[in-house]
Amino acid sequence: MKAFLRRLKMRLKAVEHWLIAQVALTLLSLLRRLPPDKALVFAEKVARRVGPWAGRHRVAIDNLRRAYPEKTGRDVEAIASDMWANMARLAVEYIFLDKLFDFDPDRPQPGRVEVSGIEIFKRLREENRPHIFFTAHIGNFEFLPIAAATFGLELTSLFRPPNNPYIADYIYRTRRSAMGGLVPSRTGAALQLARVLESGGNIGVLVDQKFRRGVPTTFFGRACRTNPLVPKLARQYDCDVYPARCIRLPGGRFRLEINDKLNLPREENGTVDVQRTTQMLNDIVEKWVRADPGQWMWFHKRWEAGGDTTGHSARPGAT
Repeated sequence: MKAFLRRLKMRLKAVEHWLIAQVALTLLSLLRRLPPDKALVFAEKVARRVGPWAGRHRVAIDNLRRAYPEKTGRDVEAIASDMWANMARLAVEYIFLDKLFDFDPDRPQPGRVEVSGIEIFKRLREENRPHIFFTAHIGNFEFLPIAAATFGLELTSLFRPPNNPYIADYIYRTRRSAMGGLVPSRTGAALQLARVLESGGNIGVLVDQKFRRGVPTTFFGRACRTNPLVPKLARQYDCDVYPARCIRLPGGRFRLEINDKLNLPREENGTVDVQRTTQMLNDIVEKWVRADPGQWMWFHKRWEAGGDTTGHSARPGAT
């Protein structure tokens, strides 16, 4: 009887996933018929109205109050509203990647997308050695691997698929067509990334999600555990680590920023200090979030002890 109920529960969950995916993909298909800017504005307006009714809104408000105890309730709600707008735009931008990303290294004037750090991209393209790029769920982080490809810099990105397998398949196919190599966040992902670095390739990882078995760190002054994957790979392969982010600008524009390599903390024997480097990455991400708080996903339960158990809870980023 228990086995029957377990199978029944799994089948019902599969049906639920299928139905949700059909609704979501149908909506995206309808929005695809609109001009990109109109579709994005529509999605943003809906998200600002619907977001506060979602259960995760309470998580976002609680996180914001803890992160910004000096802010008023109205200020906190405004940031949460911006967050929902950002997430809605991100979802719809998946279907317009080919139209929105218009950066051309040979064009003197920037279009919708501008890039800061062009010379770094060009320099890394010529270096015959592996590199690690890290980013966070800020703005449209999906543009970062596309930018790398524009400069001829091949990048393999680690990503965490959505729980819904039908939506995950759609996102994977959409990403793969524009972003190069992808490694799903599951058992064996670290080994796959290690092989890329060992062969002289480049990887991109998002570093701002919870991780149950991570090293003790702080983020916005609160204790949390953070995945040490990037520091461990940097130590093992002695490769440089570069911060990169993509932020939204007024008028539906974007700025991609890549900064020069980090001066990683070292132990007495010269190897990368995993604990201090992990905290360094957290501190950089916190600085990014404080600069643009409405562009980060505050509904994520970043400070909970529980979390992903694969050891690789991250999406691509250049990621």
